[in-house]
Amino acid sequence: MKTILHVQSSPRGDESFSIRAAREFLAAVGKKHPEAKVQTLDLFSADIPSFTAPQAEAKYAVMAGEAPRDEAGRAWKRVIRVIDQFKSAELIVLSAPMWNFSIPYRLKDYIDVIVQPGLTFAYSPEKGYSGLVSGRPAVLILARGGDYSPGSGGEAFDMQKPYLEAILRFMGFSDVRTIVIQPTLMSGPEAAGRKLHEAVAAAKALAAEL
Repeated sequence: MKTILHVQSSPRGDESFSIRAAREFLAAVGKKHPEAKVQTLDLFSADIPSFTAPQAEAKYAVMAGEAPRDEAGRAWKRVIRVIDQFKSAELIVLSAPMWNFSIPYRLKDYIDVIVQPGLTFAYSPEKGYSGLVSGRPAVLILARGGDYSPGSGGEAFDMQKPYLEAILRFMGFSDVRTIVIQPTLMSGPEAAGRKLHEAVAAAKALAAEL
């Protein structure tokens, strides 16, 4: 394993449960694979292009089998650079908090940039959709203030974990592992600390498998 991309989507830095658990996971992976280099993509400070009219024009040109030109062509090159970074990693680690039952807007922006026809997925009338990013694992490290586990009564509100797992599989990831830290708020700081400790232990065990 040579390259690991850590996509972090919390603006809270060291206070973030998802980032703290992800760093412990990456440290454990680093001990097993000392040759691996970690690239951290902080979505709240990175220059990720917004998916606006030029990018949309380029996308539809690509879908029509044409090459984007002029402003759309320049915008598409920025999209491709972001996708190239994503596709070059041999392990994707995505850490995210739950916001309003779903994901932070910066993470949704990033996903809307990297999920593109001919680059991360393909479509044909005969086969339907197929992912183009395969042969590598992805690890999700997710934090949420409440409890959305099966039987909690809150599981129907969980639009964080199912969406992220689904969009990764859509792009071709067949090996998606998920570690969840919950609850981080509703039961108080001591309970949150225990849940973080459990998640870190699970993360280290997972690192030993990769």
